[in-house]
Amino acid sequence: MFEIKKESFGPHLMMDLTNCNPDKLKDYEFIFNVLNDLPEKIGMTKITQPYVFPYSGLVPEDKGITGTVIIAESHISIHTFQEKDYCFVDVFSCKDFDVEFAAEYIINAFECKKHEKYIVHRGKDFTRYHIPEMAEFNR
Repeated sequence: MFEIKKESFGPHLMMDLTNCNPDKLKDYEFIFNVLNDLPEKIGMTKITQPYVFPYSGLVPEDKGITGTVIIAESHISIHTFQEKDYCFVDVFSCKDFDVEFAAEYIINAFECKKHEKYIVHRGKDFTRYHIPEMAEFNR
């Protein structure tokens, strides 16, 4: 067994979306489908079905849809605030993926007119070890 150095553990795409199609921010089925389809589109392995639920808390205007899907490589989450025309999306992975493609997919899916995109490479000092029998997991 020997050590493999990578630039980082993996990319974390974080997006703040505004001026979206308002119907999509409150559409449970739409949020489920984005979470269900995105992993395959970016080469990830879904290990659960998306868990999606409507949220209506103590602050009435904070209602929206929250969902997440666990992928073998980490997770994808979406939080919408339909009254505030806002949506937060995170895609975190220990495996490299096409961050620009993922961002464009999300922007287009929500028909977003304004967004902020943040990309953080997490775990810069995370050490990986190579085990030949597990080569497929060490990418």
